[in-house]
Amino acid sequence: MKKRKMGLALSLVLAAGTLLGACGKSDDNSSKNGDSKKDNFTVAMVTDTGGVDDKSFNQSAWEGLQAFGKDNNLQKGTSGFDYAQSKSDADYTTNLNTLVRNKFDLIFGIGYKLAPDVEKIADQRKDSKFAIVDSVVNKPNVASITFKEQEGSFLAGVVAAKSTKTKKIGFIGGVDGELINKFEVGFVAGVKSVDKSIDVKVQYAGDFAKPDVGKTIATSMYTSGIDIIYHAAGGTGTGVFTAAKELKKKDPSKDVWVIGVDRDQTEEGKLQAGGKDYNVTLTSMVKRVDIAVQDLAKKSKDGQFPGGKVIEYGLNENAISVPDSNISPEAKTALDEWTKKVKAGSVKIPATRAELKSMKF
Repeated sequence: MKKRKMGLALSLVLAAGTLLGACGKSDDNSSKNGDSKKDNFTVAMVTDTGGVDDKSFNQSAWEGLQAFGKDNNLQKGTSGFDYAQSKSDADYTTNLNTLVRNKFDLIFGIGYKLAPDVEKIADQRKDSKFAIVDSVVNKPNVASITFKEQEGSFLAGVVAAKSTKTKKIGFIGGVDGELINKFEVGFVAGVKSVDKSIDVKVQYAGDFAKPDVGKTIATSMYTSGIDIIYHAAGGTGTGVFTAAKELKKKDPSKDVWVIGVDRDQTEEGKLQAGGKDYNVTLTSMVKRVDIAVQDLAKKSKDGQFPGGKVIEYGLNENAISVPDSNISPEAKTALDEWTKKVKAGSVKIPATRAELKSMKF
């Protein structure tokens, strides 16, 4: 009888164990499915040295994350969406590692300068997912976001050529390299396609976070007779706006214009002089980093993280545009005409100095 009771008890224990094991397996499968499509998806970004409030590239990316957070009822912080600001290049690795330790599901590196650090950390943290903006990192756990900046810059050049009165136009870049060269050559090609006699002066500041340098270069350009400057210089570009507004305040009749970058920088161009309102922003080459960041975050949340792939955004994806902020009807007509040509692929826009050199105007 005792043996019978013991056998029955053992059977019950084994049955309970089997039942619990089955429950455990069910939870594990549910968890795996949750990894592919998560409701509590968290996302963060590391800025470059321009900072999250650079009124340009980083700020646009942050606006994209904020929009994603709002759409998904997330709060700022480690359980929702957040950013880590880099004061120097040395901060990139530290910031990326901090976000990994905080277990964010997707971590963005904002700007090509972060590419080496993203590549290094992606190798070390193979279970984490990363995205790099404005560069390509060939790793299975990294998605690369790039843009056709030369398309928007070309159209900005068309507007500048149709708006200049002095036939002298300037371009101020942040750091001279492959990425910003796309802005430069696209812009020069746009100007020359309209009027090859226009002189375009190109100068680089050597940094994306030095407004004082941007102001000095811009002041020198305006003083030399240049009336329109296109900047692709991040935070350094705020100095270009400062220079233009100071000159406009001194002489409201003077034509000094800035073409903004990344975001619509109309707000940055506002000023008052002699009791009247003015704006020195002619237009902007809008690069919708916010759309790209929001789009990739959504894809990743839905279990469609494009690891190891390059996603390119341009005019046809509505991620590049040139608004008609303060441009003339003549410039607007030219902008519309050339936009159609670019979208149709009937004009080949250079992305390198070598390609620009081979163009015939």
